[in-house]
Amino acid sequence: MALLPSTAEINLRQRDLVYLLPGGLLVLGGVLLFHLLTLPDQVRGFFAYYPALVLSLGLFLSWRFNRTRLFFALVLLTLADLCLRRFPDGETRVLAIAAAEFLIPLNLAMISFFVERGLLSRPGLLRAGVIAAQPLCLYLAYLASPAVLSNFLIGKPLPWALLDRLPLAQIPLAALLLGGGILAFRFPRHPSAIDGGFLWALVAAIVPLAAGVSGETLTLWFATSGLILTVSLVESSHRMAYRDELTGLPARRALNEELLKVGRTYTIAMVDIDYFKKVNDTHGHDVGDQVLKMVAAKIEEVRGGGRPYRFGGEEFTVFFPNKSAREALPHLEELRHSIEMTGFTLRDVARPNEKPEQPVKGKEGQRLKVTASIGVAERNNFNLTPEAVLKAADKALYRAKEQGRNCVVRSGAKSS
Repeated sequence: MALLPSTAEINLRQRDLVYLLPGGLLVLGGVLLFHLLTLPDQVRGFFAYYPALVLSLGLFLSWRFNRTRLFFALVLLTLADLCLRRFPDGETRVLAIAAAEFLIPLNLAMISFFVERGLLSRPGLLRAGVIAAQPLCLYLAYLASPAVLSNFLIGKPLPWALLDRLPLAQIPLAALLLGGGILAFRFPRHPSAIDGGFLWALVAAIVPLAAGVSGETLTLWFATSGLILTVSLVESSHRMAYRDELTGLPARRALNEELLKVGRTYTIAMVDIDYFKKVNDTHGHDVGDQVLKMVAAKIEEVRGGGRPYRFGGEEFTVFFPNKSAREALPHLEELRHSIEMTGFTLRDVARPNEKPEQPVKGKEGQRLKVTASIGVAERNNFNLTPEAVLKAADKALYRAKEQGRNCVVRSGAKSS
């Protein structure tokens, strides 16, 4: 029987879907601006500069942040647009459209796997050569035999009438299914703003092509595809600054900014994993990282309006806006108990990645008990600033350690 995903896993999946939101909104905006709304002349006049602005901004950010995936994707989209403008009509344009429909999905899927190595590095120059050579190869193939190229790009290798009703020829359709399938398969396994951007960039580039959009409007859609990737880079950079890479929780910088906006009533809890150094020393840092992620997943489930943060090392913070310590304590006690009951199972070297339906007796792996100590403090007449409340919560945490660990201690009292 398949194992049901835990609540933490479900929450993580819901959180990762946020990465798809910016690209979806930009595509929706493109549909409204380019096709549905009647816009004033001043707005339409801006469209003439829009592609150049997106390209300039995207290339600058890709250079500034050393993100070659964005650079190569922008070059790909620009080359496709230039080639299609070179052939405004006729049979040659049909071939050019089919070539774009064939190459864009495959290249976007390929670029999404690139490891950032620097544009002027040997891998970077090789990748640039591969992308730049593709239109040249197509042009040489066209000069050698237009009929062969046409048969490849818009021929019908499968005699299925249903395929004739689709807006894409069979080979470009196969490329779209392959490239789009790779991007769609990759995103849930490596959810990120960049990978979500590649998915929507493909939609913004291919759907207008398949729908017969041409001229300036098609150029605007290619620019929108590039804008989606540029926005995804900005979002990814923001996440690196404000999210903890290991646990996925908001980082200390995010907590500091949150504390600048506090009201008059709030509670802060400091959560520390008990004997974490011993876990690292005994079982290694890889196991330590897994324990951190497990505890972070449990902290993310905290109820009562608590907002979790990775404070640093094995310490986490839970911020309860508009809650007194008395109101937050039951939720923190529930959290402490949840961590204690979850525990952590060390995998044997030979243990399979997937849990078997009927585990072999005695082969389940060593059970590692994981507990946490929690210190709690609220804003009051003695602790008037967030810094003072944090310090009081930290002192309460040390008292929890002194009183035997695996307990919740309130600043000035104990609850456990």
